[in-house]
Amino acid sequence: MKTIKFYLGILFILPFFLIGCEDDSGSTPIAGSIIPPTAQEFNALKGLALQNLTQTYSLEVDDTGMVQFTSAQGVNVTIYPYCLTFGGENIEAGDVLDIEFIELYNRGNLLTTNIATMGKHSNGDLEMLVTGGAFYINITHNGLSNDNDYCGYSMQIPASNTGGIDEDMILWFGNFDDDGNLVWEEANGEQGQGGEFWMDDDTYNIWANQFGWTNVDRFYNDPRPKTTILVDVPNGYDSSNCAVYLSYNGELGLARLDTFDEDTGYFSEHYGLIPIGLECHVIFVSEHNGQWVYTIKPVTIEENGVIEILQSDLNTTSESNLTNLINALP
Repeated sequence: MKTIKFYLGILFILPFFLIGCEDDSGSTPIAGSIIPPTAQEFNALKGLALQNLTQTYSLEVDDTGMVQFTSAQGVNVTIYPYCLTFGGENIEAGDVLDIEFIELYNRGNLLTTNIATMGKHSNGDLEMLVTGGAFYINITHNGLSNDNDYCGYSMQIPASNTGGIDEDMILWFGNFDDDGNLVWEEANGEQGQGGEFWMDDDTYNIWANQFGWTNVDRFYNDPRPKTTILVDVPNGYDSSNCAVYLSYNGELGLARLDTFDEDTGYFSEHYGLIPIGLECHVIFVSEHNGQWVYTIKPVTIEENGVIEILQSDLNTTSESNLTNLINALP
């Protein structure tokens, strides 16, 4: 299973990013052209955003065989690690586990970390999910990764983190595709994904036996006719050094345009699942000198529409300001 090290490993082969003089509260328009980044530079920027949101805990296994903690956003996590092995050795009471935990609830954090909410249908098509939170758990012991990814843990997630209980939410597990993008699949025991999900008055409850990425989501539901759109990006940008997202007005989730045509220079959502008439924002992001390059365009989806991103549309800003800009969208 790929972990956040997919992004973080390349941080150590790049020079330290120099942060510009601008204040985090503002953005700077790009004057003239800039050289698009390498894939490594763009991945490092996303990896740094993920690192900035990673909580770490060093916890001793108690006599009952559990470790427990409460996250920064109030998620109660209990892990039952006796079935884990590290270097062939079983965990015992008194052993110390090092835990990485990530919790994502808003579009800004989902975007900067490239953890978009794209769920896979049974036919393989991807469609945006409305989220009740995305979560990551990784465990090491004495510097060793666990030999067995399958072991029990539970989470109690305050539904207030995403606006309250949504009765249509279900449990999903996430895995990275060949392009380094996370794709969510509904929890299914027949696929080796063990999990249970239920709701209380104000809490989402998860029991699972698969570490890594988990979320509480549902497919976006819109009865309007659907279409495919194209987004034209400036020369020199492609799927390796930039990304294009859609933020649906009024919905907590983030869609990613997951295909790029090298001949036309177009990004596309090629499944034809975007509602015609949808009001949303197209978001282009990349990297320049350790900062985020971005533009945000409000659009109303037209059938087979083409949206153009110009070089003159681009700005640079910090991670914190970009996060705030995305979270401020309707």
